[in-house]
Amino acid sequence: MKENVYFVSGIDTNIGKSYATGYLAREWNKNGIRTITQKFIQTGNAELSEDIELHRKLMETGLLPEDKEGLTMPEIFTYPCSPHLAAEIDKRAIDFNKIERATEALSEKYDAVLLEGAGGLMVPLTRDLLTIDYIAQKNYPLIFVTSGRLGSINHTLLSLEAIRKRGIRLHTLMYNLYPVSDDELIRRDTEDYIRTLLAKEYPDTEFVSVPCL
Repeated sequence: MKENVYFVSGIDTNIGKSYATGYLAREWNKNGIRTITQKFIQTGNAELSEDIELHRKLMETGLLPEDKEGLTMPEIFTYPCSPHLAAEIDKRAIDFNKIERATEALSEKYDAVLLEGAGGLMVPLTRDLLTIDYIAQKNYPLIFVTSGRLGSINHTLLSLEAIRKRGIRLHTLMYNLYPVSDDELIRRDTEDYIRTLLAKEYPDTEFVSVPCL
């Protein structure tokens, strides 16, 4: 496991992982940490990862040479669904060796690699392998994305239990403020609840608020 590779996951699909990943890459680069993002499995696209496109838009870089070489989007499947099903629909298995070679190459060129997953922590990559177990196998530190929308506390706490059970290191919790919450009272209380929980049980975990850019 490379010390400079961080896996980005979240509580659910559409929680804003791609937005948070692009934002964090932008901030780390501003702070002198040469950072690139990778979408290790993209579904619902053909040749170009829409999540990588969003990352680059937020990073204000345009597509990078590594994007054009395919290193940042090593596996793309056409159907917009869980990777295990997308691979079955396209009739080809996910090439994990290809993914890991690409991650390795990026980690040798950059100070940090943000490796964005597909969907939430429990999304199946194959019929026998969950995303969270892949993270644990690779011993990647986790950057975890949640939000202040209704239901997020429940999903966050369940995810944290699963993370702890597998011995995964929670490096950063990103609190996504995009899009703007319909209920500011719930958003503020959820943030306070999660901050208090992290201070008590995960004192080494960084809390990052992701603004609406």
